[in-house]
Amino acid sequence: MFIQTEQTPNPQTLKFLPARVVMETGTAFFQKVEESGNSPMAKRLFNIEGVTGVFLGSDFITITKSDDLEWEVIKPGILGAIMEHYNSNEATIINDDDSKGEKSLKINADDTEIDKQIKELLDTRVRPAVAMDGGDIIYDSFKDGVVYLHMQGACAGCPSSTATLKMGIENMLKHYVPEVKEVRPIDA
Repeated sequence: MFIQTEQTPNPQTLKFLPARVVMETGTAFFQKVEESGNSPMAKRLFNIEGVTGVFLGSDFITITKSDDLEWEVIKPGILGAIMEHYNSNEATIINDDDSKGEKSLKINADDTEIDKQIKELLDTRVRPAVAMDGGDIIYDSFKDGVVYLHMQGACAGCPSSTATLKMGIENMLKHYVPEVKEVRPIDA
């Protein structure tokens, strides 16, 4: 099994591409081992010293490491854990009821027209770009001209995520949805 790796804008995060499906639908983000109960893959990865975050995308795994270890030290263990997971034939996620990212962008009956426009733009224009960098975005709400979003995976804690939010996402949303005045990050 050949697993490619890609740098992300976040120096503490690396994207692993196993050339296999990771998640059939949606995404999953774990920031501590205690959250990974329904993911045999995430549990396996958290067993590696220095792993502080696991993000599972459709065809990639984004790993965040602690500041005190270098990638050269923990990367071989991560590659081994990914191969071990696929050789075990265990599911990536057990009993997953849709990811937060997918749910947050679904159009609901009580959504306003503005909510619908924002969700559509985030789903079609922002999520694919953020996924290329090894992350995802969760829509929280729109209140008083402010869109509240939560960044996941490589985007969580990334030094350039504020620039992504302000210069990329905020400018695009303001252009297409004049009611949007600002975009702010939140912690989920």
